[in-house]
Amino acid sequence: MRGGSDVADRIVILRNFIPPYFVPVFKALDEAVKERSGKLRILISTPMESNRPWPAEWGSLPVEVQRTFTFSQSHKHPHGFTEPFFVHVPVDTLWRLWLYRPDVVNSGEMGMRTVQAAIYRLLRPQSRLILGLSLSEHTEKGRGRAREVLRRWLLHRADAVQVPGESGARYVRRFGVRGDKIFRVPNATDPAFLRTPRSARDPTQIRRLLYVGRLVELKGLVPFLRVLSRWCEQNPEREIELWFAGDGPLRPTLEPLQTDSLSFDFLGNVPYERLPDVYARVDALIFPTLADEWGLVVNEAMAAGVPVLGSLYSQAVEEMVVDGVNGWTFHPDRPTEVFVALDRALQTSPRALEALRKAATSRALDLSPERMADRYLKAISFVMSSPRT
Repeated sequence: MRGGSDVADRIVILRNFIPPYFVPVFKALDEAVKERSGKLRILISTPMESNRPWPAEWGSLPVEVQRTFTFSQSHKHPHGFTEPFFVHVPVDTLWRLWLYRPDVVNSGEMGMRTVQAAIYRLLRPQSRLILGLSLSEHTEKGRGRAREVLRRWLLHRADAVQVPGESGARYVRRFGVRGDKIFRVPNATDPAFLRTPRSARDPTQIRRLLYVGRLVELKGLVPFLRVLSRWCEQNPEREIELWFAGDGPLRPTLEPLQTDSLSFDFLGNVPYERLPDVYARVDALIFPTLADEWGLVVNEAMAAGVPVLGSLYSQAVEEMVVDGVNGWTFHPDRPTEVFVALDRALQTSPRALEALRKAATSRALDLSPERMADRYLKAISFVMSSPRT
């Protein structure tokens, strides 16, 4: 560590795995760190979780897979859905950190890997700890007292905290984290979604909607589709298509919700590199999630010039979608509000729809991988310039 400098010679990032949309950000960060004569390592618990449709590819990134025990759990959310998830316990985190002697550790989540990172911070006081948290107020509801106690302990030992947006910031402020220690690092837009030209579509009205993601309770599809079916019944002259790019256990429940004027097309799991072509062929994205820490499909759709009809329980919708400007927003547990948002979207005039598309793309440009890598560096500079303890 360079005395009195805000530059870190050695940086370690700890994560469960690297989804494909994180690769451009980490590549930009790796290049920026090398330009400063530093070294970046990324330690992951597993190449890829078994319920994810993505390949484990990270190119030339300096990635190492840890020795990890993995088991599954589930969380009953107050909004009524049950969310299964994997718990990864990398057993060699502390040993690797002591071997590498990083100046800064950026640890994702608030489990055993971060406990080990916090112990390293205590054993090596000149080091710094940043918590890189993928969460929001809505995802963390009903987590239980034991988790809150652990999170409070970890947050009070962190030198800075990264969150995707303002909802995440509100959550960590509840634990007494100072505002100047909170850095907002949203998920970034892959440039590939900006480069795909839109296919020729009927400009007069929205006809084809798209959903991208897992077909699970968490995403709020069943209550949303019931409202959409009711809208179609009240507007029988309109024919609406809904494409599903993704798969999951909820598909048999969704199929019967089709009507004479509402048809579904299940595309299955679409490879990530093919998604830009799918976005280019639709009029609007729906994202009715009941609780999402972000929702990268919002970035992708907007980058492709597709307005978003989205839930405010997604941090991406809260941060990126301005109602009536580049999409339409609603609270998914308020059916009347969902209906009104749907009606406004499906009755949008051609001129207004074109303006929405341009505004959507413009907003997505703000969240490039390079800009998000710069936000990582700002958090690192902040903790490196803080008083040594």
